[in-house]
Amino acid sequence: MKILVLVHNGPDGKIAKAALEAVGAAQSLGGEISAVNPVGDVPLHSLDVPALATAIKSSGADIVIAPGTSRFARSLPAAAFRAGAEIDTHITAVSNGPEGVTAQRWAYRQRILCTITRSARPWVLMTDCGVFAPAEEGSFTVENAAPVQATASSECLGTQAAVAGEQTIRPDAEVLFVAGAGWTKKQADGATHPGEAAALIKDFLAASGASLGSSKSLVEIGDEAKEAFGFMSHMNQVGQTGATPRHKKGLSTCCHGEEPHVVGWRFITERRAVNIDANCGWAQGKADVLYVADAFKVMSLVNGMLKP
Repeated sequence: MKILVLVHNGPDGKIAKAALEAVGAAQSLGGEISAVNPVGDVPLHSLDVPALATAIKSSGADIVIAPGTSRFARSLPAAAFRAGAEIDTHITAVSNGPEGVTAQRWAYRQRILCTITRSARPWVLMTDCGVFAPAEEGSFTVENAAPVQATASSECLGTQAAVAGEQTIRPDAEVLFVAGAGWTKKQADGATHPGEAAALIKDFLAASGASLGSSKSLVEIGDEAKEAFGFMSHMNQVGQTGATPRHKKGLSTCCHGEEPHVVGWRFITERRAVNIDANCGWAQGKADVLYVADAFKVMSLVNGMLKP
């Protein structure tokens, strides 16, 4: 079995971690593996599609594996169509057994796990980021393919970061910190303290390097609290209508732990929560540890312990 791994360079000019994970997925299948970078440093759809299609067709590979980066997500489906290949995306597991190569992906908001196999070749598999163990950098070599002659229909004038200010979404972080709408509710003194809550959260993120998540309720709060929580957006939302992050540990604060939100915690290995309600959703077997306490006091103590 011949396997082709498609990769591209990141903004720093190096092979991204997602590409190393794609190589790791290919190595788990065995067979003859080749890694190719067929695209240039400038992400243009009109150039990437013919370059990827040419790489797929010329390789003669049975299986093509590529990381599910935003760049490949835009161009690889069209390239697979041009190359006459079948494609499946958001792959979370691959195996090679008696029935041939099989792949797995989640459906219906991570509630149904599907196992897929196809007889058509080539078969393109786009892996989800953060799922597979990355390959060692010295265990493979990447061939930089010759540029494909194609006419660009657009011109890249430069790049600009999608998020202004401090980056709060950190996929490689060990800990996920999730804030709920309870941070904006009236506290023991009968008043709300959104400014203090935002400061506690940002101090913890800075000291721990954790990734920030949010409940749906918090990202849809009113104007008064929204100003204090301006560093948070729908991109931080975790749950059925949000993201499904993959971190080793997760800490939920001021969030009730209802099912639509907890669905997004499916891949969090160790779950802990802080809530003043001993009968909240986290107490119903959804968290490994529940601290029945005031999150303001808890996070103030934690931040004090994290200070150098």
